[in-house]
Amino acid sequence: IPNISEMAAWFGWGGVGDTEIDWKAYMAQVEGVINGTYDYTQLQGDTGPLVYPAGFVYIFMGLYYATGRGTDIRMAQNIFAVLYLVTLLLVFLIYHQTCKVPPFVFFFMCCASYRVHSIFVLRLFNDPVAMVLLFLSINLLLAQRWSWGCCCFSLAVSVKMNVLLFAPGLLFLLLTQFGFRGALPKLGICAGLQVVLGLPFLLENPVGYLSHSFDLGRQFLFRWTVNWRFLPEALFLHRAFHLALLAAHLTLLLLFAICRWHRTGESILSLLKDPSKRKVPPQPLTPNQIVSTLFTSNFIGICFSRSLHYQFYVWYFHTLPYLLWGTPTRWLTHLLRLLVLGLIELSWNTYPSTCCSSAALHICHAVILLQLWLGPQAFPKSIQHSKKAH
Repeated sequence: IPNISEMAAWFGWGGVGDTEIDWKAYMAQVEGVINGTYDYTQLQGDTGPLVYPAGFVYIFMGLYYATGRGTDIRMAQNIFAVLYLVTLLLVFLIYHQTCKVPPFVFFFMCCASYRVHSIFVLRLFNDPVAMVLLFLSINLLLAQRWSWGCCCFSLAVSVKMNVLLFAPGLLFLLLTQFGFRGALPKLGICAGLQVVLGLPFLLENPVGYLSHSFDLGRQFLFRWTVNWRFLPEALFLHRAFHLALLAAHLTLLLLFAICRWHRTGESILSLLKDPSKRKVPPQPLTPNQIVSTLFTSNFIGICFSRSLHYQFYVWYFHTLPYLLWGTPTRWLTHLLRLLVLGLIELSWNTYPSTCCSSAALHICHAVILLQLWLGPQAFPKSIQHSKKAH
């Protein structure tokens, strides 16, 4: 039976010498906390200050001790290889409940992405850790364990803030299922866990902790961008461009919430009411409604991100099959969907990114957005009305 290191070699994951990007910086930042520094403004690594929430610190502190103070890279690779397999298991469980994606697409998810294998096992980024917790959260939501699902969602956010791209979809689901008053305890779980995890750092320097770990205005370097290479650097860095992207992001989220997700015939403000007081009493959310809303919410955020770096690919790679096959339209055939997946993979594997690779990525994203807008709805209006009549 091959060991994990041999399996890594089969997938092209390479050896110890190929790993170093952020791992040493992570270990230096965690070591600062171990040595008693709880002021986030004083925690530094080779790549700069610590910019991730407290959950990251605790998880990578465990990895610090498990890998001989961060020196045993081979052990770290083995741990992340297991994390990769757990991620696939959780994603397969999600897809098993939706029954939307044809089995042949899973080959692409498992074997066809060198970039994803590299992000998990070669580079040892924190993004995969956040995403495995996110997929665990979605599985709990599908099992109707809403409180535990919100707890895991908040834990994922505490590792890396990108998980907040799923938050608008989660908020919509909570309001649909429970109304405003019923959703408050679930939202309280999310907020309370962040406070508990960050308490040692909040007590030391609350402004420093919040400004570093939840810095929404952090500037990205143009040389690492995957999605905006065709823009002049001055425009890429301009605040007006960032605000325009944010406005487009919020506008599209609102349009999807009103026109695609909310299909009862009532105003979207009816979601604030207690479910028993609505004109159309809510039905239990189906797996496809939950998954479609969350994956679409995240994907819209990806499309309008100020910058995408190479490790960010795992933010949505495992959701792409559902986004393409979950709401199929006749004009987008299986062959065209596979072409979109291939072009996205090619764009993420082009280093450094080029004007053509960035443009191709945006074209593929636009095709998926159009597919999501025109495809069959996860919240069909006619079904809601027929249930009301019945």
